[in-house]
Amino acid sequence: MLDAVLFYAYLPVPATFAINTYIAQSLVGRLSAKFVSLFPLDPTNPLSIRSLIRRVEQGGCVVIFPEGRITVTGSLMKVYQGPGLVAERARATVLPIRIDGAQYTPFSRLRGRVRLSWFPKITLNVQPPRCLNVSNEYRGRARREQAGRLLADLMSDMMFETANKEQTLVERLLEARRIHGGSHIVVEDVTRTPLSYNALITRSVVLGHKLAQRCEAKETVGVLLPSTLATVATFWGLQLYGRVPAMLNYTVGEQGMISACETAVLRRVITSRRFIQQAKLEDVVAALADKVELIYLEDVSESIGWSDKLIALVQSHFDSLLLRLAQRDANHRAVVLFTSGSEGTPKGVVLSHRNLLANIQQLVSRIDFSAQDIALNSLPLFHSFGMTAGMVLPITSGVRVFFYPSPLHYRVVPEIAYDINATILFGTNTFLAGYARFADPYDFYSLRYVFAGAEKLQEEVRRTWQDKFGVRIFEGYGATETSPVIAGNTPLANCSGSVGRMMPGMEYRLITVPGLDEGQRLQVRGPNVMLGYLLSDNPGELVPPVSELGEGWYDTGDIVTIDKDGFIRICGRAKRFAKVAGEMVSLTSVEVLASKVWPTALHAAIAIPDPRKGEQVVLLTNAEGAGRAALSAQAKTDGVAEISVPRQVMYAANIPVLGTGKIDYVAATKLLESQA
Repeated sequence: MLDAVLFYAYLPVPATFAINTYIAQSLVGRLSAKFVSLFPLDPTNPLSIRSLIRRVEQGGCVVIFPEGRITVTGSLMKVYQGPGLVAERARATVLPIRIDGAQYTPFSRLRGRVRLSWFPKITLNVQPPRCLNVSNEYRGRARREQAGRLLADLMSDMMFETANKEQTLVERLLEARRIHGGSHIVVEDVTRTPLSYNALITRSVVLGHKLAQRCEAKETVGVLLPSTLATVATFWGLQLYGRVPAMLNYTVGEQGMISACETAVLRRVITSRRFIQQAKLEDVVAALADKVELIYLEDVSESIGWSDKLIALVQSHFDSLLLRLAQRDANHRAVVLFTSGSEGTPKGVVLSHRNLLANIQQLVSRIDFSAQDIALNSLPLFHSFGMTAGMVLPITSGVRVFFYPSPLHYRVVPEIAYDINATILFGTNTFLAGYARFADPYDFYSLRYVFAGAEKLQEEVRRTWQDKFGVRIFEGYGATETSPVIAGNTPLANCSGSVGRMMPGMEYRLITVPGLDEGQRLQVRGPNVMLGYLLSDNPGELVPPVSELGEGWYDTGDIVTIDKDGFIRICGRAKRFAKVAGEMVSLTSVEVLASKVWPTALHAAIAIPDPRKGEQVVLLTNAEGAGRAALSAQAKTDGVAEISVPRQVMYAANIPVLGTGKIDYVAATKLLESQA
């Protein structure tokens, strides 16, 4: 309710405020009319838009709130098309202004959703003026919709551009505590011991201090732990004391972990005896112990005395002291992750604080995460999706997050969602399909949003969730190298079958690939693109992202199409095309075809050499009785060319998958070779 007052006080020119007729007739509206010029606008009357266009054409400054109401989420809400149409028809210059901070006062509609304060910091961010240029190809209703879409993009871009992206993770964590309160519960796991911001930070200070005594300043330290509170405290403890966690993938086996340690030049790895025993990693860790020093959390815990806890309790309440301990800036390394290795040797990916927080802000500018939300994250924290979206984002946004150590417990995860009243769920196509098979229709009654990434979402899974649970799945797309989200469907812009629209603040280029009739290779640039790679050829040496477009551009290796509304569709990986008799065949499209015939099975399309046609496609599937005839029939029904039907179909009881749910194509190829 302070918005108009703030504009009245700070705008350097007289302004007319276009407001809802109902508000204009209220007590607040009548009082405001004594000081400012009001233009009552009835959103139910189409003629009111015409009158507003005429008013704007007269000149001067007209203030419009495109959301049409005072926010009840604290985030961007629905943007009406009318204001965009007014700006476009009147050829007006649009001056975007964001008011931030007023939502934390008692004059907002967020009572009970956020902690309110009488004197929070309030900022007015004024963006450069611009015009809404709608292409002449749009007519009538389509033109109105396009104008509204441009205005919505302008506002989400403004939300991103005006956010503070020059913080460190520790600064963002402490800011979240100031906003939501130290007693706000923010994390929990299967031990059912919920931790508030104060408790999490205190625990992280204690653990971080003890870990810092065992490693050098600014050292990159391996973390071999599951998704639990202990891992979360370890991550933040290392951040608080200026160390860089390298999250190790414990599903890649002995050679994969040793390779990761050598690539990142790790000297120490933090782990847990209990976890090693439960995960049956004794042989792997024994081999790892010959290469690095293992630090067991059980030993660290035994060394913590009451005096350590008391000192940490005092330290945790002084933000300035914690920031001096961290000694980091936004461009320093924040974490090292490793690519999935689904198509080759895993690479180390170095992400900065700025990379991670930029990606989080991109998501927050499009999706309304609330302090009342409860997120369920069963994805591993060594995966970029599980770490950024499933851990850092909720903790730094006031969202309570429940960590479960395995996404493969298809019967347990739905029960937990029901028990904790989860409103947000993160998953992959494989995991979501598993939950749908075993969950009761009421298990997901409380869910607001389900976000899917890491692999293509199958239409059968999307439809099952919609029909059985009444929940839309918002499919996204990204890469470890982009922190990870590149694009995503959102409640404000969703297109089934696509991976959504590009995140704000990102640029993209499409590179033509010879031999491909549909799709182009996608390259992106933005503040969320990694600092660089760590490669096994030159361990420890940072290699910045470079493409033919120049430094800072990341080549995704994905073949995509982008429609006129900006929605992206993935055609396949550039590496995952087979050249059959001179024709390029997408292996991803072969898997999609197989999923239509056998929707509950896993499928891996693999290209092998063929002496006559160059290459041939073989489908590896765990669908019993699968044969080529059923695929040919489906291809005819869908109008798919016969060349896209695999030459052979081979059965395998267990299709190799990675810990993230992706198919392990390296292992699948070896399995195919062994069967052949």
